[in-house]
Amino acid sequence: MTSQSETSRRTALPSEPLARMLGVRKPLDAQARFWIGVLAFALPFLSWCAISYVPFIWHPQILVEDAGDSKIPGQNNYIAVGDRVDLDVVISRNRDLDAVHARRVTGQRVNPIYLQSPHAVARAMYTAFTTAPERDGDAWLHESLLQSCKVIFWGFFWSAVFGLPLGVLCGTFPFFARLFEPFIDFVRYMPAPVFGALALTVLGLNDAPKITIIFIGTFFQMVLIVSNTTRSVEVSLLQAAQTLGASKRQLVWNVVVPGAVPGLYRDMRILLGWAWTYLVVAELIGEKSGLSAWLYQQQRYRHFDNVYAAIVIIGLVGLITDQFLAVAGRYLFPWETGQTKLVRVIRAMRRALPQRARLAGT
Repeated sequence: MTSQSETSRRTALPSEPLARMLGVRKPLDAQARFWIGVLAFALPFLSWCAISYVPFIWHPQILVEDAGDSKIPGQNNYIAVGDRVDLDVVISRNRDLDAVHARRVTGQRVNPIYLQSPHAVARAMYTAFTTAPERDGDAWLHESLLQSCKVIFWGFFWSAVFGLPLGVLCGTFPFFARLFEPFIDFVRYMPAPVFGALALTVLGLNDAPKITIIFIGTFFQMVLIVSNTTRSVEVSLLQAAQTLGASKRQLVWNVVVPGAVPGLYRDMRILLGWAWTYLVVAELIGEKSGLSAWLYQQQRYRHFDNVYAAIVIIGLVGLITDQFLAVAGRYLFPWETGQTKLVRVIRAMRRALPQRARLAGT
């Protein structure tokens, strides 16, 4: 017979799925993580579909199919077939037409041209790669995408080359922190685009000023973030190493750096996404290039489906890159996530090698 205390304890436990998912600092199971991740993308997509396809949600314009009678005494004909006209304008026009017993304006409720539907954007994501530019000399979408990736890569690369070592020094030695961090903290509040005119004057019209803007936008933030992550290394590890007689150089290379590397890896993933946020501004400096120039062209031609397609492609490139780095991080730092498949494979190979050697000797 179950005691009353055990019964009350069982009823107090969160048995419902929602209660389990909303537990404070409670990890989600694999199935819940998958479906919540799907929901994270499904909800915005369904909202987009509702705004695009359900007329009574928004649709503030009329796509004119019949412009009505062309002449109204004392008025000009300002509506043509194929126009997207605001609903209140059409209502006013039809009121005037009804007053003279003329044919009304008719059409379908639509959204403005700048709000494209999901199927139009999906079609544009294919045709943008396969359709030649409207003008000779304009870049294809894949050429623009590669150009933008090049700018991001080199800007972030040079930022990491200088920012990572300086951040580790500031996080390890208070002398360097006091020497560099006050000025870096001062400069990081300056928007990177304000340096565009100087970068353009000094470095010319090619990719160098664009790479410089990406560098400025990430370097100063990187130094401070890396220094804070480096300071998070357990002090007890340093004390244990000093007790064993480690020198300053050994403390840095054998204790501080290995202890901070997983956190630094996560910082680099976040900062890489930060670099993408400066891309459009950077590519508009000097001669327009990359995805920014391609987006500007499509906006000028009023191909807003292509504009949305390019925006989605940027998001996909960033998401795929981040997820690839996240998976790689689980294999690079298995001690943070537990034993991984790669670790098990390596251990199995180590156990198998002596056995093969013994078999070969016999």
